[in-house]
Amino acid sequence: MSYYFTSESVSEGHPDKICDQISDAVLDDIFDKDPYGRVACETFCATGMVLVGGEITTKHYVDIPQVVRDVVKDIGYDKGEYNFDYHSISVLSTINKQSPDIDLGVKEGGAGDQGMMFGYATKETPEYMPLAIMLAHKLVKKLAHIRKKEKDLMPYLRPDSKSQVTIEYSDDHRPMRIEAVVISSQHDPNVKQQKIKDDIEENVIKKVIPEKYLDKKTKYHINPTGKFEIGGPYGDTGLTGRKIIVDTYGGKVPHGGGAFSGKDPTKVDRSAAYAARHIAKNIVAAGLADECLIQLSYAIGVADPISIYINTNSTGTIPDREIEKIINKEIDLTPKGIIHRLHLRKPIYRKTATYGHFGRNEEEFTWEKLDLVDLFKKSVK
Repeated sequence: MSYYFTSESVSEGHPDKICDQISDAVLDDIFDKDPYGRVACETFCATGMVLVGGEITTKHYVDIPQVVRDVVKDIGYDKGEYNFDYHSISVLSTINKQSPDIDLGVKEGGAGDQGMMFGYATKETPEYMPLAIMLAHKLVKKLAHIRKKEKDLMPYLRPDSKSQVTIEYSDDHRPMRIEAVVISSQHDPNVKQQKIKDDIEENVIKKVIPEKYLDKKTKYHINPTGKFEIGGPYGDTGLTGRKIIVDTYGGKVPHGGGAFSGKDPTKVDRSAAYAARHIAKNIVAAGLADECLIQLSYAIGVADPISIYINTNSTGTIPDREIEKIINKEIDLTPKGIIHRLHLRKPIYRKTATYGHFGRNEEEFTWEKLDLVDLFKKSVK
């Protein structure tokens, strides 16, 4: 029996993603001058205002209002008619130093918090990611590209948008076709909805989704309410860390619960999730499995993982327990080891805050490199 699976994404102009980007821009600003700064930065936005709070210990002065305004401007909120623009927003901040109780463990190389983190990879796409989330990301990314770089094509687009893709799978878990595509895109007033639908179908959906997945039964739901003029923080509040499924694997596998954005890599919520993805991707690329799920767990102040769990869903060429033994023997999963291996003390994080933290080929995404493939291949000879 075939079955359906759905994933969603949101654009850089979505309120929650505005907050993720601001939090990571603060982190980048600090790491540019002080790569050993401690950062746990949260952002909230609503009509006409942005609030930045958290615990930050650094030698570097951060001009929070300027960082916020630069991000908001870059996203495209640059007109008063949006009721949220970089000129006029009120920027508030409430920042304290990192708790000395946390510092006791972190300064000795321990994890910055307890918790469990997941990493995943699959042969389903060239990016070793689930197909639904990759297509959902590409749809909203295409909308943003048109809005910023090809304005004449769809001049009425505004920054806020969402996408959703439903895929029909065969009983042996192969993607066969797209059942439904949902796109909601903020737009200027006085644009006919039929015009928006036609343009998005032609300039976005058909440009992004391979023709082989689309058929006469594929359903398109474009601005299904009939209008999307009110958007961004004027239409809904935003908060850092509220799109963690969009950030990861689109719901295809579990999530430990911790958000990424605004956290320096001593926080294993972020760094260990990156490490788990790095290992899972290299395991699949090395041919040890068609898919691989990894869970890591940590205790605050303790360097080594408390547990490592591997599940290849019966696709492994060797037992899952043997893969776990290779990881334990060959790969340093302490926070210090992860940070060193993946070069995480650099200002690379703003870019991660939109269109997913995984499945990216840009230089900054070191956890996407296939530099452990030879290690895994040699380990099973």
